[in-house]
Amino acid sequence: MPAYNFKSMQVVPPAKDFIDIVLSKTQRQTPTVVHNGWAIQRIRQFYMRKVKFTAQSWNEKLTQILDDFPKVEDIHPFYSDLLNVLYDKDHYKLALGQLNTARNLIDKLSQDYVRLLKYGDSLYRCKELKRAAMGRMCTLMKGQDASLKYLEQVRQHMSRLPGIDPNARSLLLCGYPNVGKSSMMNILTRADVEVQPYAFTTKSLYVGHMDYRYMRWQVLDTPGILDRPLEERNTIEMQSITALAHLRCAVLYLVDVSEQCGYSLAQQAALFHSIKPLFANKPLLVVVNKTDVRPLEALTPEEQALVQGMAEEAQRISNGGAGAAGAEGEASSLLTMSTLTEEGVMAVKQTACDRLLSFRVELKVAGKRIADVLNRMHVAQPKNRDPNARPPVIPPSVAAARAAAAAAGGKAQRTRKLEKELQEEGGGAGVYSADLRKHYDLKDPAWRYDIMPEIIDGHNVADFIDPDIDAKLAELEREEEQMEAAHQAEMAGVMDTDELTEEQAADLAAIRARKKQIVAGHRLKKASASNRPVMPAKHNAGKLQAAKLRAQLGGMGIDTSAAEARLRERSQSRGRKRSRSEAPGGDGDAEMADAEGTTPKRIHSSKSRAMSRGRSASLAAPSPGRGIKDAGMANKAVKLADKAQRKMNKMAKVGEADRVIQSKMPKHLFSGKRGKGKTDRR
Repeated sequence: MPAYNFKSMQVVPPAKDFIDIVLSKTQRQTPTVVHNGWAIQRIRQFYMRKVKFTAQSWNEKLTQILDDFPKVEDIHPFYSDLLNVLYDKDHYKLALGQLNTARNLIDKLSQDYVRLLKYGDSLYRCKELKRAAMGRMCTLMKGQDASLKYLEQVRQHMSRLPGIDPNARSLLLCGYPNVGKSSMMNILTRADVEVQPYAFTTKSLYVGHMDYRYMRWQVLDTPGILDRPLEERNTIEMQSITALAHLRCAVLYLVDVSEQCGYSLAQQAALFHSIKPLFANKPLLVVVNKTDVRPLEALTPEEQALVQGMAEEAQRISNGGAGAAGAEGEASSLLTMSTLTEEGVMAVKQTACDRLLSFRVELKVAGKRIADVLNRMHVAQPKNRDPNARPPVIPPSVAAARAAAAAAGGKAQRTRKLEKELQEEGGGAGVYSADLRKHYDLKDPAWRYDIMPEIIDGHNVADFIDPDIDAKLAELEREEEQMEAAHQAEMAGVMDTDELTEEQAADLAAIRARKKQIVAGHRLKKASASNRPVMPAKHNAGKLQAAKLRAQLGGMGIDTSAAEARLRERSQSRGRKRSRSEAPGGDGDAEMADAEGTTPKRIHSSKSRAMSRGRSASLAAPSPGRGIKDAGMANKAVKLADKAQRKMNKMAKVGEADRVIQSKMPKHLFSGKRGKGKTDRR
């Protein structure tokens, strides 16, 4: 995986969009209405919250930008120099520094205006201070528009950079333009780099991946380099110079022997020697390409001398960079291939990968860490105690037993059967159960099959058993029988059933049976009460009726005439309707007037129906079945019920369970917002 992921950086908006984003967030996520009657302290808190929230939003956005962009001093030198080549390190650091300064200034502005808002003496003063704070913040950010636009361009370009891991195993292709670097990369990897017959087709670094010896390798295609001074090289060439200077990889310097690239062998050799310092401490191979057009044998002696000179220099650099690396000979640093016919490409790949692997191993061995590891390692070797030879020997008794068995024509007799033989005799696997106790090593072998006591919490269960437990249990049972007999005698003294007549005894038995049925039915209902529907009283078929009362109690021999008369009185009082003569101002009012000593007033029709109904109910005499003592208590009950309902009526609720939302568009969510085309004014 690449060490740096520049594709995860967030977009850097321009100053105008930046201001809209932050102020819109403040408008959406903070209260927008100052209500009448607010104390000045609450008004100050309202506007202080807006200023603090805006400053915090600026701080979060700018911190995100500063954290996303890599710090030049904290990243790998390859990426540090690449940033300098592509974007100018000074300009890059200046833009980030300006954003950092703007963030600090916005925080300072927020602190200053919050301090002023603490002493705001009016709504207008607080509002103007908030407006001034936000205006100064926005003006400050408008001055960063150039830096924001520059950083957005840098972000877009960095997101298109290849993910190069500087520490991975890598092959780097370099040389003059149009010598076959991109064609070789397309053969080695699955990358699809553009190949054209003109120079500088590749304008940036490209990375591809391949597998060799079950390991993942990077192949880097670099833009072409021209033989000229460093200060005259352009940005495209400096990318190749940066990769050669900082990546620890195997370098393949490609040479076009056909000279179809537009540069002679002398020019290519001159470039090789001019960038020779960049090859230090790296495995280096000189790869002669396009041998299908012009083989190596067809070169003139002068050209062959140039090629051999590059190969010898490459061998010397490789030997000096890793000790004994490249000891295979001078020919190992000069390879030939053709990217058109793909002849020799795999051999170049194998040689370069093997050279890099050996270079990395020898580099680790030559480092300081391997010495620390070797100092902690010790391989123990056994030492002979004396010079006598001790070959393997069989004890004489065993040898004699084997000889006797061989002479008898069979195996020596065993005194003990094997467990496998016992298993076969006992019915085979799955039937036979091995006896593990027969091997117990105890003081007395007879203890092997004793019953083992149960153990709980480290104690023997038998220790908790009282040896006299049976006698104590019998004594408890006798004591319980005596107490039960005494209780029955006591109950018999309270109600002596012997004094009852046969008819009374039968009634008593029936009542007790009925009581048992009621208790059983109640327990059954109680057990299933949570899942039992409740029947309203007006639909309840089991309500009290005179016929049912007569059938139930009459069957028990109980006189029900008094109860029936009471039921008839209750039904008459409940079903009685008020006549016209008892209307307000009639006889009922006369009685009230006589009782209070005043003349009652007629209720006007302008009063609400509910008030009329409440007053008429309160003035009516209480019925016997309501449980209310007099008319005063009834009036008080009506008033309490009206008072309990008043809050729900005020909130337009039917009852306590009403969850209706009266306002579908609350004012605090749908007022004070911008319309279309109003983003430039607040």
